Amino acid sequence: MAILPLPIFSTIPRQPMRHWLLLWLACVLLLALGGCAVTPKPDVVAGVADPYESMNRKVFAFNDALDKAIFKPVATGYKTVMPEPVRTCVSNIFGNIADIYTAVNNALQGKFKEAGSDLCRVAINSTLGLLGCFDVATELGFEKHNEDFGQTLATWGVGAGPYLVLPFFGPSTLRDSTNVVIDWATYPVNQITPIYVRNSVRALRLIDTRALLLEASNLADDAALDKYQFIRDAYLQRRRYLIYDGDPPEEPLPKYEDETVPPASQAEPISTPVAQPATVKLSVAPGDRLLNEPSLRATSLNVTP
Repeated sequence: MAILPLPIFSTIPRQPMRHWLLLWLACVLLLALGGCAVTPKPDVVAGVADPYESMNRKVFAFNDALDKAIFKPVATGYKTVMPEPVRTCVSNIFGNIADIYTAVNNALQGKFKEAGSDLCRVAINSTLGLLGCFDVATELGFEKHNEDFGQTLATWGVGAGPYLVLPFFGPSTLRDSTNVVIDWATYPVNQITPIYVRNSVRALRLIDTRALLLEASNLADDAALDKYQFIRDAYLQRRRYLIYDGDPPEEPLPKYEDETVPPASQAEPISTPVAQPATVKLSVAPGDRLLNEPSLRATSLNVTP
């Protein structure tokens, strides 16, 4: 996710800020490795907890309002005005930069074959593809992967931590929030000078990312009864899918207490009462014609003379 092109960023010394960000990253890693002090109720999706739901909903409402007021209209206009080949070229250029991070994280995860493929993608697309404008590598059979530092931490056994909604950046977890720090500290665009060009590229990246998510956000607006829960569950499911490289294991079914059923030989017999013929008491005189009725001949009668 792109860093917003806010003027305040340009007024802060870059080296001290980077040191503070790296320090914060180390702090997050120590918290994740050591486990969180919170013992929340586990969420049903991928076992990730949402102990700060009240706060997360407020941040989500802020992000949603900001998106509807600014980002979504701008992204919609960008998609409407900008020709599709130009938009594809912009997306491919940023995707080519992302392949560098994917290669590094694949190597950190021990997937060296995929890391080599990603580096080949960068080399091919940066040359034959004109700095990534054209995705020539995919046409040549080099598959595009999607890896980040949050997934790397997951393969190292670091727990996800609580679910978080970050201002401006949206859904995340404590583990995945490290991606924001890595992005800010190492993204090549952040080294561009002058500042107004750097911030313009950041803004373009943000608009391009938002334009790619227009259909998904429209689906969430139309289909979700609880948009917060819909996006949270969708995010956690997708992260689980990415961590397992598209082949997540089946989630275990809930366990119920076994109800012991005694064998048939030990079961108590069920006694069924046998119906007895009804005894009808009639007051008739001897020789009455009711005694000759066929319907009464099969009935036990107490005849009272």
